[in-house]
Amino acid sequence: MLDIHTLRTHDSEGMYKIYDKWSKIAYDSYYSEQEPVDFGPISHIVFAGMGGSGALGEIFRAILSKTPIPVTLVKGYILPKTVNSTTLVVATSVSGNTDETNTALQAAKKLTKNIIGFSSGGKIQEYCKENNIEHRFVPLFHSPRASFPAFLYSMLKVLEPIIPIEEEQINESIKKLEILSEKINSSNLTRDNPALDLAQWVTGIPVIYYPYGLEASAIRFKNSLQENAKTQAIAEDVIEACHNGIVPWEKPSIVQPILIQGDEDYLKTKERWRILKQFFNDSNINYKEVHSLKGGILTKLINLIYLLDYSSIYRAVLAGTDPSPVKSINYVKKHISTNIPDLIT
Repeated sequence: MLDIHTLRTHDSEGMYKIYDKWSKIAYDSYYSEQEPVDFGPISHIVFAGMGGSGALGEIFRAILSKTPIPVTLVKGYILPKTVNSTTLVVATSVSGNTDETNTALQAAKKLTKNIIGFSSGGKIQEYCKENNIEHRFVPLFHSPRASFPAFLYSMLKVLEPIIPIEEEQINESIKKLEILSEKINSSNLTRDNPALDLAQWVTGIPVIYYPYGLEASAIRFKNSLQENAKTQAIAEDVIEACHNGIVPWEKPSIVQPILIQGDEDYLKTKERWRILKQFFNDSNINYKEVHSLKGGILTKLINLIYLLDYSSIYRAVLAGTDPSPVKSINYVKKHISTNIPDLIT
């Protein structure tokens, strides 16, 4: 079993300390002095961001999925051709220096006046200031991935006139974060800690199956395992996987299935979970189940992300790996050209 000394030794920059405070960071960010912004009638929203910032877009797409407003996620350089004067472009980069997001932001300026940037400074803040574009500063906590609740709840506050979610639902999500923290944070390194239990179970390559609506939690978990634990990971939609991804299980491998199931999954999705689990049982394949909490979509997603993120930190430490450094990402950033081409033709 993991102990606090080992956690402190391998997590040398104290990432876990920030995760212990996620519920407070969420509360302080939502009830900050950030000013909401209303762009008027919007027919289309584009969320541009990479990595953890991209996962923020996934959450907002899930929240907006029951509205008539189409949402597009841009995880790259190029905006869709559908961007026009009634499109809102939300560009998010924790550092403010993400090359892809900066490129998309500059392209957006030529297509619409409805633009807002979120960052902890950097080039995005500078560009927005120079071009009279709405920008909101959000503080950095340790690293971009650890800063997730600060950005999510700040964005919920600022985009309040556009995002169809009640304050009651936001408070519910924060309260349940606080309750979950008591079970998974660094003061409870026991067998009753579900994040630690999952981390101890993962010894091979996880393949994370998810249902419609909970994609953000699965993609985020994959990214966190890759960045924190420095391990390969796969994420697949459970329905699509039953048409292709299930076949490799006919042969032995070091891949381990993790099933993220929603409290209110669609009836046919629940049927697919039952079939998949029976298949694994019949094939003597050990799998792990992770269930969402009851509540609104925000509560489900942020609490799943909290549990799974913390599990990735524990997985790193159990393997003797420091979760903070990301040398390969820094290598790529070092070699990216700083020139931004004109992508509008």
